[in-house]
Amino acid sequence: MLLYLDNCCFNRPYDEQSHSRIYLETQAKLYVQEQILSGQHSLVWSYILQFENDQNPHIAHKHEIAKWKNLSKHWISASDDIIVNAKHYQTLGLHVKDALHCACAVKANADFFLTTDKQLQHFHFKSVTKLY
Repeated sequence: MLLYLDNCCFNRPYDEQSHSRIYLETQAKLYVQEQILSGQHSLVWSYILQFENDQNPHIAHKHEIAKWKNLSKHWISASDDIIVNAKHYQTLGLHVKDALHCACAVKANADFFLTTDKQLQHFHFKSVTKLY
C-alpha cells in the first residue's frame, strides 16, 4: 500500500504522551512506521511535508523526521493541479496546508492518508476521491 502521512503524524511521537488518545495515535504511527521500514508499505513524501518540516523549531525532531524523505518511494512536487485541488478543498473547509497535503496524497494516488489532525479526521473524503 502507498501511504501518505501528514506532518501531524510525523510529529505525534514527540507530543506529550500522558493523554490516552495521543499515546494510542503514537503507537499506531510507530506501527505503520515499522511496516514502512520492513517494506510492507511505501511512503509518499511531498514538497509541503518538506516545507513544514523545514519550519520545525525542534532541530532534533526536524532531523529525525527528515530521514523519512530518504525512505519514501514517491516524491510529489508542487504543480498547478495540486494548487487547483487544494483550493477546492479549502472551499470544503480545510486550512491551506491541510488542503495541500490532501492534494498531494491525491496526486500520488495514495491508498491511505494518515493524520492525527482532528479537522482532517472529520473531513469527508468522499469529495476528495471524486477527483481521482
